Amino acid sequence: MAKPKLTQPEVCPVCGEDVPSKALACPECGADEKSGWNEEAGSYTVDSSEDEFAYNKFVAEEFGGKGAKKTGVQRFWWVVAVLVLVGLVVVRFFA
Repeated sequence: MAKPKLTQPEVCPVCGEDVPSKALACPECGADEKSGWNEEAGSYTVDSSEDEFAYNKFVAEEFGGKGAKKTGVQRFWWVVAVLVLVGLVVVRFFA
């Protein structure tokens, strides 16, 4: 008995991303024939009423800058580096 040929949509009905030709699943969300490409899956709609992504806030929180929370990890590594250098100097001259 031959398997029925899988039909693949051009746009994923689950997440709305483009699906490359001959793809077995959506590269973005992983939806496939069993999980979301079937007749009952419905279609994807974009809700534009949500707030826009705050890019500047994200960058400040992730990479530092104005308004970023300091963790103190940097100070710890400076102390470790200084202690290692002092230890190397002591071992070199007094060993």
